[in-house]
Amino acid sequence: MAQDTTSKTHERAVEDLTTAEARAELEALALHLGRANDAYFRDDAPVMSDAEFDHLRNRNAAIEKRFPDLIRSDSPSRQIGAAPSDAFGKIRHTRRMLSLANAFTEDDVVDFIAGLRRFLGLAPDAPLALTAEPKIDGLSLSLRYENGQLRHAATRGDGETGEDVTANARMLDEIPQHLTDAPDLLEVRGEIYMSHSDFAALNARQAAAGGKSFANPRNAAAGSLRQLDPGITRARPLRFFAYAWGAVSAPLGQTQTEAIDRLTALGFPTNPLFRYCPTLDDLLTAYRDIEAQRASLGYDIDGVVYKLDDLSQQERLGLRSTTPRWAIAHKFPAELAWTRLDGIDIQVGRTGALSPVARLSPVTVGGVVVSNATLHNEDYIAGRDSRGAPIRDGRDIRIGDWVQVYRAGDVIPKIRDVDPARRPDWSTPFQMPAHCPECGSPALREPGDSVRRCTGGLTCPAQAVERLKHFVSRAAFDIDGLGAKQVESFWRDGWIVAPRDIFTLRDRFGPGQPRQLKNREGWGEKSAQNLFDAIDSKRRIPLARLIYALGIRHVGETSAGVLATQYGTWSAFRAAMSEAADPDSTAYAELIAIDGVGPVMVQSLITAFQVEAGTIDALAALLDIQAAEARASDSPVAGKTVVFTGTLERMTRAEAKARAEALGAKVAGSVSTKTDLLIAGPGAGSKAKKAADLGIEVIDEDQWLALIGAS
Repeated sequence: MAQDTTSKTHERAVEDLTTAEARAELEALALHLGRANDAYFRDDAPVMSDAEFDHLRNRNAAIEKRFPDLIRSDSPSRQIGAAPSDAFGKIRHTRRMLSLANAFTEDDVVDFIAGLRRFLGLAPDAPLALTAEPKIDGLSLSLRYENGQLRHAATRGDGETGEDVTANARMLDEIPQHLTDAPDLLEVRGEIYMSHSDFAALNARQAAAGGKSFANPRNAAAGSLRQLDPGITRARPLRFFAYAWGAVSAPLGQTQTEAIDRLTALGFPTNPLFRYCPTLDDLLTAYRDIEAQRASLGYDIDGVVYKLDDLSQQERLGLRSTTPRWAIAHKFPAELAWTRLDGIDIQVGRTGALSPVARLSPVTVGGVVVSNATLHNEDYIAGRDSRGAPIRDGRDIRIGDWVQVYRAGDVIPKIRDVDPARRPDWSTPFQMPAHCPECGSPALREPGDSVRRCTGGLTCPAQAVERLKHFVSRAAFDIDGLGAKQVESFWRDGWIVAPRDIFTLRDRFGPGQPRQLKNREGWGEKSAQNLFDAIDSKRRIPLARLIYALGIRHVGETSAGVLATQYGTWSAFRAAMSEAADPDSTAYAELIAIDGVGPVMVQSLITAFQVEAGTIDALAALLDIQAAEARASDSPVAGKTVVFTGTLERMTRAEAKARAEALGAKVAGSVSTKTDLLIAGPGAGSKAKKAADLGIEVIDEDQWLALIGAS
C-alpha cells in the first residue's frame, strides 16, 4: 500500500496558520480526503492506512475548529464514508451512520471531557462517567430487525445511504437472523472484521489458487462482504462486533453500558474489552491497557473509543454534521523516520501566501513513501513559534539537515525535529525570499501575520490559477472534466482568465469556430462535448456555493452558507454588499450582526465587491443562482433570527444555540432590525435595551424553553 506522496498540499502548525493558509489547506485536504474516501470505503483499495486517514480528518477538524468560518461544503468533517457503489442496491439509513472525531494525545482527551462539561453545564468535580472500547479496523455495517427478523443489512456508504448487502450478511454465523425479546424495531450497528490468522489463511488460499492477495485484514473484510456472489462471502472468515444502534422502537437501556449488555443478551458479539470508566483516570488507564494488548488481540484496532455513558446526556449533546459530540476516538501514536532535507521549495497560494515545503530524500513512514513535508513558515524553520517562543529548543532547520519526519495521517508529513550533530559544514540559515518566486512582486510580511504574501494580486500567475482552481473545486462549482490540470492548461493558453470565461468556452470552441477544443491534443469530439455539457449543467448553482466559489478571503464554506441563509437571494446579497460599504449604513450593521461574521470578514466582503464588482457581476449574469433553502421545520422559531444575551441558567449557551439551529432558527450575535426574538437571561445589558428600542420581542429563558417545547 506504499505510495509516493508528492502532492504540493502543505500545512502549518494549526496554531500558527493564517486564515489564507487555513483556507488553502482545507481545500487541499478536501480533495485528498475525498479521493481517499472513495478508495477506502467504495473501492476497498485504500491509498493510505486507516490510521493515516483518521489522522488526516483530525487535522482538518483542528483547522476548522480554529477557523469555523472556513468550513467547506465538501469538508471531510461533513462527509461520512463515500457514495455507495452502483454495483449494489441502495438503502437509506433511518438514522445517519456517523464517524468519530479524533484525539491523539491525553491533552486532547482532557479537552474533550472539559468540552462535555461546558456543554452540559457541569462543575469540574461533578461525576461524568464514560465507556471505553477498542476501535475495530474493519467495515461498518447496519443491521435492521423488524419483529425480531433480520430485514436488511447495509454498509455505511456516505452516512445517509449505504449498499444493500443483506444477502451477504445472512451468510455470517456471528450475525443473528432471528432475535427473541427484542424491540419491534432495532437497528444494530457494528464492525465487520477479519482476524489475523484468518487473513493469513485466506491469502494463502488465494495464492494457491492463483487469485488476488489482500493487502491487509480490513481490505479483506470489506472486499469479502461486498461480493456480488453471497457464496463467496459465505466462504470468507468474517466476524462481527456490535457496538451501537440506530433506530429503535424501545430504549435498550438508560446508559451505554446497559445498552451494550442488552445487545450481548440478544446474541450479538460485543467486545470483551468494553469497560465502564467513572473518571478520566479510569478512561486513560483503559486506553493504556488496550494499547498494551494490541499486538496480542488477533485483530486490528487503531485506537480506543470513548462514549458518554448516560444516554440522556448523549441526547442533550446531540450531533455535529458528521460526528456525535458525546464520543471520540483516541488514536494510537504515529510512526517516525529520519531522512535528509535536500531542499526547500516555496509555493504560492491563492491568497498570495508564500509557504516553504521540504524536499526530502524519499523515506517510508507508516508504510507510505514520502518526499515532501511541510515547513509551516519562516518562524518554524528558525526554531520559534508565532509568539517568538522557542520550539525544538530553538534549533533551526537547514538544507542538508537530517530531520525526523512523522505522518499523523497527513498527506504531506510534518517535520518534528532536526539532528544538529549531523549538520554539514556548508549549511547556512534559511532565508525566506523577499520577492514572489512566481511573478517577482515584493513579498511582504504584515504585522501580526506569520507568512509573507505576494503583493502581485491577480497579476501573479500562481494566485490567478489557484483562484480558478478554487472556483472549480468540489465545494464550489465542481465541474466534471474541468479539474486543476485542465484549468492550468486553459489558463496558460489564455482561454480561461476569469471565472466567467468558463461559461463562454462553448462559444469560443463551438461549431464554426476556427479552433475547436475537440482538435486539441488529449481531447476528442465526445470529451469536448461532455465538458461543455458539464459546464452548462453548473450554471444553475446554489447561492452558498457561488459565494464560496468567489474565493473571497476569510469567507469559507460555513460562512458562505450562513450568508446565503441570511440574505436568501443573490440580488439581496449583492445589494447588501454594496450598501455595506458605508460603515454607518443599516446594511453594514446587519452584516456584522450575523453570528460568526466579524469585522475582518466584513472588510473582505466589502473590498471584494468594490474591487472586483465588474468581474463578479459579469459572472453572475451567466448563471442561474438558486435562492437558499430554508431549513424545513414546523417549529415556531423556524426561519426566525434569534439572539441570546445575559446568563442562561438551565442550559449552556452552546446547547441553546445548537437547539435553536436544529429547530431552523438563525442565531445572530447582536441585535439588528432583522432580529425577531431576543432571549434575555440575568445580566442582559445593551442588547436588551436595543431590542426594546427597536420593538423586538424579548423573552426570558423559561419562556424560550416553553416556546420550543423543552420546558
